[in-house]
Parts: sequence; structure tokens; C-alpha cells
Amino acid sequence: MAEVTKHDDLTEFWARTKDFFNADPVFHTIPIAAVDRWLNHPDPDDEPPLLVTVTEDDVLVAAAVRTPPWPLTLSGVPPRWAEAMADGLAGDVELPGVNGPRDAVEAFVVAWTARTGCGAHEHMALRLYELKDLELPDIPGHARLATMDDIALLVRWRAEFGVEASGQDRDEDADDDVERSLRVTIEAGYGNLIWCHGDTPVAWAAANAPASGMARIGPVYTPPEHRRHGYGAAVTAACAAWARDNGAEHVVLYTDLANPTSNSIYQRIGFRPVVDSADFAFTPAGS
Repeated sequence: MAEVTKHDDLTEFWARTKDFFNADPVFHTIPIAAVDRWLNHPDPDDEPPLLVTVTEDDVLVAAAVRTPPWPLTLSGVPPRWAEAMADGLAGDVELPGVNGPRDAVEAFVVAWTARTGCGAHEHMALRLYELKDLELPDIPGHARLATMDDIALLVRWRAEFGVEASGQDRDEDADDDVERSLRVTIEAGYGNLIWCHGDTPVAWAAANAPASGMARIGPVYTPPEHRRHGYGAAVTAACAAWARDNGAEHVVLYTDLANPTSNSIYQRIGFRPVVDSADFAFTPAGS
């Protein structure tokens, strides 16, 4: 019989799941990067993560993590264990949504809505890419690492990126959280790369510090007034080069499948598809 355990001790959770996730650092990019930041670059203002394992006969068969306010990530929950995971969490936690490989997400959504009465809708169709042979585009300008002097600019760009990605109005109350997160990542030496044309910043791409040989790029943002010049491709390639120079064997990113432009751009600089994913949001029961 499957046993579902919620863990309060991050170190204990990672000791239990490290080999499980590290067996495929590309597929499990989100939990690996999240745990690495919690362990090595903690922010005292962070809400506690949700850390869950499923075991059968004391063998680890599934694991999931959630970084509030983001959805539960299901890369470590094969579809056959989705019902067990839902059984272990329903009635005990509230989830805003789930993301991960499409087969795992759809299996969990069916199980979760049946147990909670919540509604669900697909928020975004995604594709995970991994970099193979990097092709640096010939675009005027240069890349530089962001500094604390760039915080105000990046907070604004991150907010604009969020509005475009979600289709919702800007939440100015979230700016303080974004600023705090940016300060943590810049101080920690993450790859926040800004592409400049002359002295003017025109695009931004960020990558986590390599963990388990993996670095993930995101977000990538070019303001509307600077688009159609190749700056997004240039800064993404620069960010990928930074990640490899800093020890990443695997460089990955997610794309929105509704945006064919970005999908084609990333493939031109050397990214290749790995798996299709989905992001589902839950709505309260009876809504």
C-alpha cells in the first residue's frame, strides 16, 4: 500500500529524494532548482515549501514540491501514482494548481477534482527544451551581468512579463516579492543577463546557478519597443553560454506553445524538445 508523507525538514527530504531527482536533472529541473535555492540561498521571508513523497514497501516511487505561491510540480509523480498523491493531500492542503509533464498533470487533475470538488482549467501548454549545440546569433550589442543598480528596471520588466504571460492585470503588491527575489539571486551569483544596444538595456534573460549539473533559463523578456531585432535570441544565447561556462552540463528552458515565435527562436540557437508539459489552475469547489 502506498504511503504519502509530507516533510517539514528540507534536508531530510532532499536526502530521501536526491538520487530520485538527480537520475534525470533535465526532466526534474524545477524541483532540483527549487531545493538548491532553499538549501544554499535561503530567503527568510519565503513561505515554507510543500514537500511530499510517496513510498511503497519503503521504496520511493513519487515525489513532489511546491514553492508558494506557485503550483505543485509533478515531474516526480508518474501517472500511476497520481491518485495516491491526491489521496494524501486532499482535505489537508489547498493547491492553486499543478504543473509538470502533461500525462502526470492530467492524471492528477482528474484525481484531485474528484476528491475535492474543485474546478480546473488549463492555464498554459508548455514545452521543455534542452540545449544541444549552441549557435550564437550575430546581433548588434553585448551582454552584461545585472547588478543591484538594475533592480528597478528588472522589477518592472518582470511585472510586464507576468502580465503578458498570464493575461491578467499587474499586481503591484507583488513587486516587493519580485525585488526581494532578484536581490537574492543577484547576490547569489545567478545568471541575470542584460543585452545592451550601446548603453541601452533592451532584453533580459535569467538562469539559476547550476545545480546537479543543470541550469534553467527563465524568464526571457524583451520590451515591445525593442522587439524584432533579435535581442531575445541574443540574450538567451548569452545566458546559455554563461550557464555552460559556470558548470552546467544541461541547459534547459520552458516555452509557451501558444507562442510559435519564441519556440522557433530557441530552436534556431540550439534548443531541442524534451517533453510537453501543462500548467493547470484549480478553482474553489462550487465556483
